[in-house]
Amino acid sequence: MKLSIIIPFNRYIHYLYDCLESIKNQNLTDYEVLLVVDAIEDVKDKIHKYDLPITLIESGEATVGKKRNMGLNLAKGDYVYFLDSDDYVLPNCLNALMKEAKKSNNQVVAGKRMVSWFKKKVYETMSDETNIERNLKDKDHDRLEKVERKQEEHVYDSEPEQFKIDLLIRTRHALRNVSCLNLLIKRSLIEENHISFKEEFFWYTDAPFVVELLKYTNDVSFVEDALLVKRKHNDPINRPALSQIKDPDGRFDEFIEAHNYCLEISKDYPSIHYYINAKMANYFTSFFAKKVRRSEDDKWRTTRFDTMAKVLTRIEPELLKKSLYRRRLSKACMNHDLKKAQKIIAAHLAGVKAKKIFKNKNEMNKYLYRHKYKNEPIQKNLIMFETFRGASYADSPKYIYEYLAKNFPGQYEFVWVLNDTKTKLPYGGTVVKRMTRKYAYYLAVCKYFVFNTRQPLWYRKREGQVFLETWHGTPLKRLAFDQEEVTAASPTYKAQFYRQKQEWDYLIAPNAFSSEIFKSCFMYKDEGDTMLDTGYPRNDLLSDPHKEEIAKELKKKVGIPLDKKVILYAPTWRDDEYYGNGAYKFQLKLNLEQMRKELGDEYVIILRTHYYIADVLDLTGLDGFAFNLSKYDDITEIYLMSDILITDYSSVFFDFANLKRPMLFYTYDLDKYRDVLRGFYINMEEELPGPLVFTTDEVIDTIKHMDEITEKYADRYVEFYDKFCGWEDGHSSQRVVETVFEKN
Repeated sequence: MKLSIIIPFNRYIHYLYDCLESIKNQNLTDYEVLLVVDAIEDVKDKIHKYDLPITLIESGEATVGKKRNMGLNLAKGDYVYFLDSDDYVLPNCLNALMKEAKKSNNQVVAGKRMVSWFKKKVYETMSDETNIERNLKDKDHDRLEKVERKQEEHVYDSEPEQFKIDLLIRTRHALRNVSCLNLLIKRSLIEENHISFKEEFFWYTDAPFVVELLKYTNDVSFVEDALLVKRKHNDPINRPALSQIKDPDGRFDEFIEAHNYCLEISKDYPSIHYYINAKMANYFTSFFAKKVRRSEDDKWRTTRFDTMAKVLTRIEPELLKKSLYRRRLSKACMNHDLKKAQKIIAAHLAGVKAKKIFKNKNEMNKYLYRHKYKNEPIQKNLIMFETFRGASYADSPKYIYEYLAKNFPGQYEFVWVLNDTKTKLPYGGTVVKRMTRKYAYYLAVCKYFVFNTRQPLWYRKREGQVFLETWHGTPLKRLAFDQEEVTAASPTYKAQFYRQKQEWDYLIAPNAFSSEIFKSCFMYKDEGDTMLDTGYPRNDLLSDPHKEEIAKELKKKVGIPLDKKVILYAPTWRDDEYYGNGAYKFQLKLNLEQMRKELGDEYVIILRTHYYIADVLDLTGLDGFAFNLSKYDDITEIYLMSDILITDYSSVFFDFANLKRPMLFYTYDLDKYRDVLRGFYINMEEELPGPLVFTTDEVIDTIKHMDEITEKYADRYVEFYDKFCGWEDGHSSQRVVETVFEKN
């Protein structure tokens, strides 16, 4: 047999599915998969569909190291390959490694390890190579590129030992990153030298194994095109990866033990020994020192400080002299002089902070917030409002603000966060720009906060402050902790969300459906009246008895002709059109020129894209027919102007339904959006109060026959309205204010 693939598994079955699917797609022959599981019953009925030569091995509760050893003991292949159950290999990875092994007869063949928080199916649907590259790079990528360049320049031809160390150790930025993953290893190398995993290690089982490999072979080669994707877990609260499991005491102790063990087994190999110590020296100044300064756990300044002093005595002196800071700090630590070490660390971190402040003025604002403004008294009648990160004066915060100002004159002072500071507010609110010094000040001293998105990560709610989260829509797409994958944010999204929602005192629900969903997707514990089942204040306007007159005045304001019906097209953004931190792109899929030709005599169209979408729409040649109101503050006012809504997966249709006006759903990528990107909370085909259409021709035809469509969907519309609009009667703002402000 040529190849044995060893996979340890103990939880998160949906990750394993991707792993096994990726093996199936390799088109291998003459191989086996050794799947080592806690209990065979957990998986035996769930893996048959992959039709792989799988041998199930029951380990009971065991470490990854023990499971890999059990797989090694039963492996029959000439080569072994370790694969974690939450990772997957890209097409041709294993074949490329095997081909190189056959050609070179090397004992170890390494591929490239990339990092992603995307599941396999999402990755495969992404067409933008730049996007893929950005999201798959990890911290070791640049180091590996240097090794590749040296290899191309034949620098390693006379230094095979340096090549293997650079490839397997130096390209890994920390000891925990030294990994046996994506290494094809000759089984005879392992057996003849009695190499195995240290089973008692929980976090650091890989590094000693790799050091042992390096000791016994110089026959290492590298295949650039053999790609393994290391999956990041985007839900460290409910589904943490091994590296995300927190146990500061056990982890630190094991780290030191693993480091010392690696030194011991490499004591006769100076080069390996040196680079293992180099990682510890970097750890000491980049991580450990910060813990000594900032951690609330005194162990970093007592027992761990003493432990580190002993470790440093075994490190080559030249590694401790890489910088003046490292030299002074290591000397103080080895002398067990904590006070001096703390002064050195404080001075160094102050310098780092000063550089950050110089490069980014917001760092100073955050510093003042933490160290000055939070010491000032809370102003008990001061309220801060923010919508969409300062993008607009709109949404539920606007209607809560106006209700308070009208009904409680003189009782409150108001601060509005608006990036356009020239915005003129009714009722005399103060405007501050987001992420400025004034913004930081008001975050510290306001009594109340009314936000429709999450607060800044660096904000910490003070005792006595009250945070009202209005959110900004009834959820159709799965949100936060209900999403299996987060493809349009950083892998820390769920961890960040979990911490931020802890500071919400109240959360508004627009309907009973949303109330239950919010408890799940936000992991929001509804204690008493903290979930406000009031309806959305932003929809109060849709029940105004004078809404028709208001709509006419709004049309005049934006230049929409009064003698034509208005179509509103409000598409959402797609997760796979995310291309960077906070950056998105969008391509209009509706043929507006065709619509103008066939509908322009009777209709005009308003375009309203999601606030995430940065690109400006090009409406050249469509003057008088198409109006881009994407930057118009208040979408509720746009609803009033509109006779028909075209949308897709945006939550706008839940609000628009309050008007009981026709809707159609332009879902040209329904299968992809539902099955790959996000998933839905409702069955769109069966519950939506209008037809699903897939082409511009169908959109036009539906609008031309709108009377028939309205009659066809009348009963479904009634059911939809009762389920999602039943709480909204024009008095939601009043109910929120009575609960939050009058109570407090």
